[in-house]
Amino acid sequence: MTEINPAIKAGIDSVFAQQKQYALELRKSDCAQRLAVLARFDAVFNASHDRIREAAAADFGKPEAEVDMAEIMPVRAELKHIRKSLKNWMKPEHVSPTISMFGTKSRIVKEPKGVTLVVSPWNYPFNLTFGPMLWSIAAGNTVIIKPSEMTPNMSKVIGDIVAEAFRPEEVSLFEGEADVASYLTNLPFDHIFFTGSPAVGKHVMAAAAKNLTSVTLELGGKSPVIVDKTADLKKSASSIAWGKFSNNGQTCIAPDYIYVHESIKDELVKELTASIKSQYGLGNDARDNGDYCRVVNAGHHSRIARLLDDAKSKGGRVLTGGEVSDEGQFIAPTLIEGMSADSAIMDEEIFGPVLPILTFSDVDAAIGYVNSKPKPLALYIYSKDNRFIDKVLQETSAGDTCVNQTVLHFLHQNLPFGGVNNSGIGKSGGVWGFRAFTHERSVLVDKFSSTSMLYPPYTPKVKKLIKTTMKMLT
Repeated sequence: MTEINPAIKAGIDSVFAQQKQYALELRKSDCAQRLAVLARFDAVFNASHDRIREAAAADFGKPEAEVDMAEIMPVRAELKHIRKSLKNWMKPEHVSPTISMFGTKSRIVKEPKGVTLVVSPWNYPFNLTFGPMLWSIAAGNTVIIKPSEMTPNMSKVIGDIVAEAFRPEEVSLFEGEADVASYLTNLPFDHIFFTGSPAVGKHVMAAAAKNLTSVTLELGGKSPVIVDKTADLKKSASSIAWGKFSNNGQTCIAPDYIYVHESIKDELVKELTASIKSQYGLGNDARDNGDYCRVVNAGHHSRIARLLDDAKSKGGRVLTGGEVSDEGQFIAPTLIEGMSADSAIMDEEIFGPVLPILTFSDVDAAIGYVNSKPKPLALYIYSKDNRFIDKVLQETSAGDTCVNQTVLHFLHQNLPFGGVNNSGIGKSGGVWGFRAFTHERSVLVDKFSSTSMLYPPYTPKVKKLIKTTMKMLT
């Protein structure tokens, strides 16, 4: 574990101890008390919209409309959903007795896990910090937040909101780099909610395992798009371009590559190019488009540029875009085809504005390719053929799927969101977010059960009762 500054360590240890003690009090909290805490946050968050927009623009040129749609709106919507639903979520669930449990009364009690940690990413800092925080508070927990150091302006505003809305024993935030994240994830939290890359997620899970801490891991991977020859290409291209190039492709559920039927590839490329031109501008025109976000920093800019160069060196042909400039960390919206299977762009998650295009004549080949890779966070299908859609759904595995659309499932509060294996562990969103931070405790109360008749000594009469019971149950 990386050495941490002693003063920061002391601060974390002090807050952790405060929250551990306060978490015991929160076990008795009711719906009204939890909603009152969330109301404090709501007031501060609503008063901070302008600062949120300014910080997002300062960190990576995020346009105001994208901030409103992808940062502010999801948090507000989640708050509204929690207010409407929390009382019902918190109710004990009464269960019917089985035959062998006749004479007992049972229920499942929803209790807080305790002290929780939210480690959030840089690509949607407000959304992916405050969403898990809201679920944790709704579930009756305390929260410590570790935001990303890669978006300092946004992290500063997050910290200011937290400090104004909460007492330290309720929610606290610690900024810093890998040393702070490493120290925090090694503490004996009751739950860790991490959003980031699969590589870092493995380290978080390993650290949590030392304390047998439960985890929710929202990771990523290479989310494929499969386009059938029956698809509405104009509509498909428009939604693919938006899902891919909004936030400059820096979205964990953004399309990472397209598999399209060979008979419609050229037409799809034509429509994609038109959609890119309409939404963001082609080539260098996108540089001056205020609706086109920029790459977050020089390191990621260089990484994406290297992926593009490697793909071109291995047979890749740029169909649209390809312009790269260090000034402003600019990479144009890019479509590329023909790269070899061993090119890095077909192995690593791109997390940037470059979209490889592959073709198939038989969908089994596309399905086989998807299945040869780690399970993705999302898989997108474009088709009007229900048999085609059902085949792809049945024969692949992914965290979640949209049909004839991209990324919208994340905003649906009545759907669980999350990955599978390499792309994540656990689900979140709406009631699934509440459940992620909740322990479901079974409570059985004996009223007049006859199980005492089966206690030892195992006389012939007791043995006969046991065998009779076995027959009844099996």
